[in-house]
Amino acid sequence: MEVNDALIDKLATLARLEFEPEEKERLKQDLQKMIAFVEQLQQLDTTGEEPVLQMSNNTDVLREDELKNTLDRDAALKNAPLADDQFFKVPKVISR
Repeated sequence: MEVNDALIDKLATLARLEFEPEEKERLKQDLQKMIAFVEQLQQLDTTGEEPVLQMSNNTDVLREDELKNTLDRDAALKNAPLADDQFFKVPKVISR
């Protein structure tokens, strides 16, 4: 596949990007390297290999919930800049 200015311009238009001439040249070289790498991968013999979406068979590996020591309410509120007996107080950020 040939990477030329027309292809870079088309991709830039589709992505709604603008490139300077020196950026286009660098992009052409980078894109050509990527295409060459993919072409090299296509030469690999993958017969007998099943397609995979992930490199691991593990899905949704979760840990068990554990009870741990936490701060009690008084200790948590002690260093708050503004608090009442039970809650942190913060400035209002939503107006009605």
